[in-house]
Amino acid sequence: MSRVAKKPIVIPAGVELHVSGSRVEVNGPKGSVVATIEEKVTMKREGDTVTFVPRDGMDGADALAGTARAIVNNMVVGVTNGFTRKLLLVGVGFKAQAQGRVLNLSLGFSHPVVYDIPDGITIDTPTQTEIIIRGADKHVVGQVAAEIRAFRAPEPYKGKGIRYEGEVIIMKEGKKK
Repeated sequence: MSRVAKKPIVIPAGVELHVSGSRVEVNGPKGSVVATIEEKVTMKREGDTVTFVPRDGMDGADALAGTARAIVNNMVVGVTNGFTRKLLLVGVGFKAQAQGRVLNLSLGFSHPVVYDIPDGITIDTPTQTEIIIRGADKHVVGQVAAEIRAFRAPEPYKGKGIRYEGEVIIMKEGKKK
């Protein structure tokens, strides 16, 4: 069995975990998150701890037990602390501005790029070249960051584009005469 699956999850005070069949719902101070756990895994709750056990005779159940534990742990962490992803805009004239439930991006195209912010996500722009994405669901925060980055991924010659904070872009050498 996976080492990840063997470690129990401790549910902190103020967090509610509801299980109905394979559907898991976690509510906390930062919001609520819903996920579906594979039926090859049994989830056992004892007091304020949750453990995951693979069902006998099912192919791949050992690997899925660790995956299910990681998903539920991310749900618990998300509703208590939340998740944050930071994007940086690198390039002359690249700007971002959050207005209500819309993110306006100026990325060097002939038109502005408008991104509708999904429910459960908040986007802040402390400066014109920084985008901070916050939310309770780790998957949705990462997906929103990836969708915004896809508008103008960093190019390898000058490094212009939208990049994650701390991302290293391997620069190519230009043409030589």
